[in-house]
Amino acid sequence: MTQVSKIPVKTEAASTPAPAAARVWDPFQSLRQEIDRAFEGFHRGLQFLPFGRAMFDVEPTGPRGMIQGIAPAVDIAEKDKEYQLTAELPGLDEHHVEVKLSNGVLTVNGEKSEEKEEREKGYHLTERRYGSFQRSFTLPDDVDTNKIAASFKNGVLTISLPKSAEALKSEKKIEVKAA
Repeated sequence: MTQVSKIPVKTEAASTPAPAAARVWDPFQSLRQEIDRAFEGFHRGLQFLPFGRAMFDVEPTGPRGMIQGIAPAVDIAEKDKEYQLTAELPGLDEHHVEVKLSNGVLTVNGEKSEEKEEREKGYHLTERRYGSFQRSFTLPDDVDTNKIAASFKNGVLTISLPKSAEALKSEKKIEVKAA
């Protein structure tokens, strides 16, 4: 029987936004961001919309376009009452994984280090492998951040992101009529 380990989710206090008088509106900044996002989307695949944010917008962790080689693949699924984020982290355990929430951004990071040494007659072999990763996701507004939970089992990190009560109540079925 396998055992599931709970991973604590750390929440950092939100910083206060700058006063309205301190922010300067630049009409071209928004346009530039959208154009940059469109061109970045070409080499990442069709799962990113060029002129709109994906539901879980990914914050880059390194040079543009390098995220696939640095960080583990993540699956995100929307269910009736929650979103579920799953990441495969082979070779890691729950002690080497950290999950943080700050200002609506969920960050998962981890570090792996391995050392192997063999001493035989006539040779001495030493191998060291290490690496770290970080992935960040902008959460949708309807996530209840106080109820986020993370668990780790058999090298798979699962993060449950429950929808808020208001989001669950706001769903309304609309009747479709023939024209």
